[in-house]
Amino acid sequence: MATYAKRGGVWRAQVRRKGVYLSETFKSKADAVAWATGKEHEIHIGAITPGTVHTVADAMREYEKRVSPTKRSARWEAIRFGAFIRDFPELADMPLADVTAEHMGRWRDARLAGDAGAKRPPVGSATVLREINLYSHVFTTARDEWKWTKESPFTGMRRPTEPQPRKRRISDDERDRVLLQLGYRHDATPKTKSARIGAMFVLALETAMRAGEIEGLRWDRLDDAGRYAHLPRTKTEIARDVPLSPKALRVIEQMRPLHNEFDGFIFGVKSEIRSALFRKATKAAMLEDLHFHDARREALTRLSKIFNVMELAKISGHRDLSILQSVYYAPHAADLADKLHHFVTT
Repeated sequence: MATYAKRGGVWRAQVRRKGVYLSETFKSKADAVAWATGKEHEIHIGAITPGTVHTVADAMREYEKRVSPTKRSARWEAIRFGAFIRDFPELADMPLADVTAEHMGRWRDARLAGDAGAKRPPVGSATVLREINLYSHVFTTARDEWKWTKESPFTGMRRPTEPQPRKRRISDDERDRVLLQLGYRHDATPKTKSARIGAMFVLALETAMRAGEIEGLRWDRLDDAGRYAHLPRTKTEIARDVPLSPKALRVIEQMRPLHNEFDGFIFGVKSEIRSALFRKATKAAMLEDLHFHDARREALTRLSKIFNVMELAKISGHRDLSILQSVYYAPHAADLADKLHHFVTT
């Protein structure tokens, strides 16, 4: 049923029906009633549906407001929505019901190819896959929860091929070169941000913790006996306990003089600073292909010499053992050959 209200000499008609909300102003109530009656009929016969009223941009903004705040990736999602609306305005302004797999396929190809004229560089398939997962969930949420559309255009769209897992290993020499650029010393308190990032890097190599997990590490989440660190919030949203090696414990003890400096956090470094300073250090060390996250793979590969795959999964937090095996466990063939030779000769 339509509602009417007079304000400032004009009549506003509002129609709310079957998930559709429409509003318009008129000089007379008669015009408002005629408009509302017509719209209600169009909604009744299916000529107007939520998907013809709400645009892609509307759905993204609604998702950002209602769904993203419940996730740790809220900031990243907001950035992606803003970039989509800015870089693809014609698609963002399309009614949800009009968007097809062909439209999203063209968007996919544009992301992969880039646009030099628009100063939009090409991105890899891994980035596009992450964006597809996000935007697909926007459409399914709009379909299932908000009833804004009847189908998702991603259902029939071809996804890019999964990239080959990164296999980068870190040698002791490379580790030392990066630590030197960060100003980290194993026998001194890491007082600067760069030095503390060095300490975090060493801890990552010893524990296989993610950068975000180390950044969020607090003094009150260390085991009293110093044997493990408790991580109540992880990427998988499942808490876990990570054992600490003797070298990892020495890194923690290095930070002890700064116990009261960072509001309970051990390292006092945020992700943006950590990313920028680590990238600067790897560039200075002529190791620009080295990422902080490579320490997680290196650590798990080294730890595999001590623990079996189930124990490794417990340490790393992986629920899918195939991911642990294909992405994070990267032994050299020479290491496997040495292990085989040792087994045969003993």
